[in-house]
Amino acid sequence: MARLLTGLSLGYFLVMLDTTIVTVALPALSPSLSAQQWISNGYTLTFAAFLLTAGAWSDRFGARRVFFLGLISFGVLSGLSALSFSTALLIALRALLGVAGALLVPSSLSLIAAAYPVPAARAKAMGVWAAVSGTGLVAGPLLGGLLTEAFGWRAIFVVNIPVALVALALSRSAPATPVRPGRIDVVGQLSAVVALSTLTYALVEKAFWALLPCAVAAAVFAVSQRRPGAMLPPQLLSRGLLAGAIVNFGLSGVLFVLSLYFQETRGYPPSSTGLAFLPLMIPTAFNPIFTGRLVARIGPRIPAVSGFLLMALGAAIQASSPPVAVSVVALALLGFGVSLAIPSLLAAVIGAAPPELAGIAGGALNASRQTGAALGVAALGALSATSTPFALATAAAVLLAGAVVVAAQPQKAAANRAPMRE
Repeated sequence: MARLLTGLSLGYFLVMLDTTIVTVALPALSPSLSAQQWISNGYTLTFAAFLLTAGAWSDRFGARRVFFLGLISFGVLSGLSALSFSTALLIALRALLGVAGALLVPSSLSLIAAAYPVPAARAKAMGVWAAVSGTGLVAGPLLGGLLTEAFGWRAIFVVNIPVALVALALSRSAPATPVRPGRIDVVGQLSAVVALSTLTYALVEKAFWALLPCAVAAAVFAVSQRRPGAMLPPQLLSRGLLAGAIVNFGLSGVLFVLSLYFQETRGYPPSSTGLAFLPLMIPTAFNPIFTGRLVARIGPRIPAVSGFLLMALGAAIQASSPPVAVSVVALALLGFGVSLAIPSLLAAVIGAAPPELAGIAGGALNASRQTGAALGVAALGALSATSTPFALATAAAVLLAGAVVVAAQPQKAAANRAPMRE
């Protein structure tokens, strides 16, 4: 069982690693801020857009099959990205990598739910899963900086290939999962893609005319979800999805802003920039395991609210342009905060979903998270062009609102509440 959990965790590790490993390498990839945002968002955009469909496919065709398809595709596309010869091609390949990554997340959550049917054991397993994948999220800047400086930017994609092969070998014993028959919601998927892409385009390029097609597509998506067989069943809608968007808005946006600030204002080389994020990385390597145990005992609400408050405090301290020692503390607060908030939200949303909807529930939560990440990079990146402190203060305010959203969540929607026993 530990072997399987490691393999599933490595699959999501790859997804999170690729979210941030390019962050430090962005100045080497393009001198244009807009191009840098699209290299980052090209992946995040399609990842967010296709998570709902990936969740539906996981429930429809079997999580094991979808997970393996995503893992193999991710490895192949990473190799092609390393061979990219233009910015436009790299953005396109990053978009395809986002689709492959989307296949991995809800399917791995479904497989964990099937392998750990007891709620307390499942909460602890998700803590391990989040710890391994969270390490990928914040190890990205460190690893990206070291690889870029030592071997060039192509190495940040080559490193994905051996990890994908190890994950494939370890997860071969993945169990079968419940299958939910039904058709793919084409209208819902297409409208979600259009709404998200036009919104991100409007923010990145300041082309606010794109908000009109965004609003139309969002309305079409909302109407399409009222029909039988909708991609996002109404019973899965909760404030947990909004909280998921907020946590990644703050985390990804702050990482993007600070990465550019450290290099362009403080003059750090890529490797030093990666090392600067080490205080954020360390808590995510072990704290989610503690969070999983805590959620198994007291439920997800208190850990999630605490996580948002710590993240807000960390971002607020960074907004004051503190000295290095204080900045280290602020980054550590962000690390502890995110490693409390994300595993708690996962346990709440997945635990509240029926087994046959575990895939789409995981897809919905992660779609909201990655939508928030795309908007965080776009919005805070735009604000940082004028004032880095104001961008970070905005992130702190949004994260504080996330704590309020979680605290106001009806108690009956909380999952995996105590008392529970393995």
